[in-house]
Amino acid sequence: MKLAPHLHRLGNDVVACYLVDTPDGITLIDAGLPGHWRDLQRELSSLGKSVEDIRGLVLTHGDSDHIGFAERLRSEHGVPVFIHAADAARARTGDKPKTALGPLRPGPTLRFFGYLLSKNGLRTRYVAAATEVHDGDVLDLPGSPSIVGMPGHSPGSVAVHVPLADAVFVGDALTTRHVLTGRTGPQPAPFTDDQAQALASLDKIAALQASWILPGHGAPWRTSPAQVGETIKKI
Repeated sequence: MKLAPHLHRLGNDVVACYLVDTPDGITLIDAGLPGHWRDLQRELSSLGKSVEDIRGLVLTHGDSDHIGFAERLRSEHGVPVFIHAADAARARTGDKPKTALGPLRPGPTLRFFGYLLSKNGLRTRYVAAATEVHDGDVLDLPGSPSIVGMPGHSPGSVAVHVPLADAVFVGDALTTRHVLTGRTGPQPAPFTDDQAQALASLDKIAALQASWILPGHGAPWRTSPAQVGETIKKI
């Protein structure tokens, strides 16, 4: 789905990932679930492009609902995968600490896990090899994505700032639709390793220039990054 010039979303408000289309090729931000591979093919076809036009995949963190088709893209098509060094092991092995679920409602929770099953979420292939990145890196990929470390949801959670797309991709640093309660609007994300650290990390994007805040779960949010931390910390 096209959101704006250069900017497309794959998936929906339950699980989403993103495509940045430029004259120099395509950069993907996150890889959703394995079943989003078909969504990717459809979106590429609508642009008159193919997988061969993808220059790189940047992961906001290493959780299974963000790395879905990453290894397929890497191993079958040679597309490099980039992830923060602190989350490289998580993307490679799936190991993560157990976190309290917090509030939930049966309907939204069942919808979330049902969607995971429908998109082959139990068949995720972990990422065998990835290029490790760090806070402040600017990647040599279409759109020149820059890495902003946002630890909290996981140690290596990052935001990805792409000025060409007027967007900051935040992964699970926040959510605009809580997958366990169904509550919509900007708020902290569930399954977070360290909630206090995650909230503090929101200040790290405050100085960025963008009109889109794009989470891995929930609707795109049109706002200034400067407003993000203040809005969510009030909740």
